[in-house]
Amino acid sequence: MSDAALDLQLLDHLKPELTSFCYRMLGSIEDADDAVQETYIRVWQSWNSFRQESSHKTWIYRIASNLCLDKLRQAKRRTLPVDLSDPAVSIIPPSETLPDSSWIWLTPDLGENPEEALIRKDTLQLAFIALLQALPPRQRAVLILKDVFDWSSKEIAETLGMSPAAVNSALQRARETMNRTRLRSEELSRTVDAEPDHELLSRYVDAFEQFDIDALVALFHEEGCMSMPPFAMWVQGKDDLFKFFSLTRWHCEGSRFLPVTVNGGYPAFAQYMPGPEASVLVPWGIHVIEVKDGKIVHLQNFINAKLFSRFGLPEQIDR
Repeated sequence: MSDAALDLQLLDHLKPELTSFCYRMLGSIEDADDAVQETYIRVWQSWNSFRQESSHKTWIYRIASNLCLDKLRQAKRRTLPVDLSDPAVSIIPPSETLPDSSWIWLTPDLGENPEEALIRKDTLQLAFIALLQALPPRQRAVLILKDVFDWSSKEIAETLGMSPAAVNSALQRARETMNRTRLRSEELSRTVDAEPDHELLSRYVDAFEQFDIDALVALFHEEGCMSMPPFAMWVQGKDDLFKFFSLTRWHCEGSRFLPVTVNGGYPAFAQYMPGPEASVLVPWGIHVIEVKDGKIVHLQNFINAKLFSRFGLPEQIDR
């Protein structure tokens, strides 16, 4: 096999890891896929001019990092609804939405090496992705490469065009910011059970598909909450959750769920709701349920039909 073919095999081998790096940088699997695709295009265009001054891996990551940094230079910080505002005071059907570019979105399985993916699983939690967005882009890249991918300061310096001393300084500032930043999503995530409560998740699916509001609300902590990006509004407390479910019954009644895993293997449910055709249900949102002591502390419903194809989910299901 030629050297070029072996090098191209390396490129394919790097794709899952490269995608996971770009996702952590950008907070959107769609943007991450675009960045990786553009990286491949630039690598192909520049392959013959590679000067062997660093490894192929470092060179490819340099291209991907620069693309991510360019994207972030023009972008506003992505967030989660609970970190953007306080809970709703008046419980009304949600109406105000923000652009998709405002929010952190879910990712399907990134296809990484299973052992490495298990080690890095916590760094795919939504709260951790939200926390990363608090960092300036270059510090974010340094922290991800060092603390998530366990690169040396020398490798990071070669990739980002910095000195090792500058890398270590950026890493120190990034860690200080991560420790200092207080996000509601991170505080909620820190309290959740380490392992999913499958019995509770099953009860949630049953209650929602029956749309038994009393049973649904009973599954939440007294101050449990629900958020629904791209809607900025979120709801906290059993009384307000009851009001909200009652207001949205017309929209959600008759829904069905399909199981799916998100962000490193966490169990979630894809909601299909009644659509224009009486015989089928259509994509609506993906529910991620965080549980503490046998009760729901945070339900995140990511309302974005485009996510369904990313997760390999069907375009519709029969009623």
